[in-house]
Amino acid sequence: MENSISKTSRWISYSMSGVVILFMVMDGIMKFVKPPEVIEGTLALGFAEEHLPVLGSLALISTLLYSIPRTSILGALLLTAYFGGAMATHVRLNNPLFTHILFTVYLSILLWGGLWLRNRKLRELLPIVG
Repeated sequence: MENSISKTSRWISYSMSGVVILFMVMDGIMKFVKPPEVIEGTLALGFAEEHLPVLGSLALISTLLYSIPRTSILGALLLTAYFGGAMATHVRLNNPLFTHILFTVYLSILLWGGLWLRNRKLRELLPIVG
């Protein structure tokens, strides 16, 4: 699947995906470590502390699937759904648009952009016509 792209495009795609993977791994792990800042942030979003392991598991499983080439599309779909839930939570709380609500959109652009650059079938399915 990773054929017919330049070396530069491949490295850009890995960098884009790497940012998302690193962020989500850290996010998922912190939900199990439960530092006070994570607990406070979770409570402020309207969740209970008992929800942290569930959210962490969903984040880590989806990220693992995204990081494996054969399951990367499934992982991207699951992460997009996870990000949609986060966005809805921030909208419900009237949080700032560019820093909170759209943050998951920025991650999604990196997530799908990285896949799109290195996956020929995805480029055929979602062509950029100009």
